[in-house]
Amino acid sequence: MKGQTIRDVAAAAGVSTATVSRALAPDSTGQVSEKTRLRVSLAVKKLGYRPNHTARSLKTRSTRTVAIIAPELANDFFMDLAEGIERVLDAQGYTMLIASSANSVEEEQKRTSLLADRMVDGMVVIPAGAQGKHLKVIARRGFPLVLVDRLVEGIDLDAVLSDNDGGAFDLTQRLLSDGFKRIVFVGGNSVISTARERFSGFSRALGEAGIRSEPEWIRLTGMGVEDGYQGMDTILKSPQTLEALVAVNSLVHLGMERRLLEWVREGRKLPPVVIAAFDETRYTPFLPACRYTAAQDAVSIGEKAGQRILERISLKKQNRKTGSRIIRIPVTIIRH
Repeated sequence: MKGQTIRDVAAAAGVSTATVSRALAPDSTGQVSEKTRLRVSLAVKKLGYRPNHTARSLKTRSTRTVAIIAPELANDFFMDLAEGIERVLDAQGYTMLIASSANSVEEEQKRTSLLADRMVDGMVVIPAGAQGKHLKVIARRGFPLVLVDRLVEGIDLDAVLSDNDGGAFDLTQRLLSDGFKRIVFVGGNSVISTARERFSGFSRALGEAGIRSEPEWIRLTGMGVEDGYQGMDTILKSPQTLEALVAVNSLVHLGMERRLLEWVREGRKLPPVVIAAFDETRYTPFLPACRYTAAQDAVSIGEKAGQRILERISLKKQNRKTGSRIIRIPVTIIRH
């Protein structure tokens, strides 16, 4: 059977092809009456018509698609972010594409360039590092771009983040209130703004308590599971007395707990260990050393980012410009 065309739909509905186009457009509210929209919808269903989205995209210069680029796809936090973004996009008739930069600025550059050229309408990026020249180039072209979870120095873009400094400050204060004085910060990477902010909050809490942090209390090992594992291994083998630790994120925390479990299985005596970690996850209740977590509302962060990227896309269509803004979402301290 020959494929039906938009002219066939127009004839069946008794309207013009332009009216059919408007009736089928996701953002045509108010342009076509509900009675006409229903007639077009019935004609589409009867004829089995399938719109040519590629042709529409070429004509309108819009694919109604937003790309999300995350450092890794195995991280629950990033997937919860994506869920929040998709909720907002789907409600407005947009489709989400997701890609991983594999924690590489070079790979991030390749993907952002490719996706921008493929006519996605906007992009939400969780930066892989501190280098943002490639993002600045894209933004200068007027391309809608929003950062999530992390900032990039030297680039003026919208961003939606957790209150990392405040959350780490509160975590450390809880440990101080419990009587701990020697508190070790584990994990982190100086090129990632999230890690820098959390370390800043940790240091501020110690400073306000009149405690001077010693060099051996700082273990900036990285942001992954293996980094937490290695950091915990070094701490356990250190002659220094262990009291309490702050983990920079859930992956580092998981690595730390894994090393503690292995230490016991090796038949070694385990000193009392208390951990306060950034990120509340589905498996946190099963991690025995954890006393406190700073719970981020990843879905809400994603929803805010989704709303902001749609605002940016709308402003571009209207040829309007506004300044960037940073939105910070509070975290909640949970005791386990």
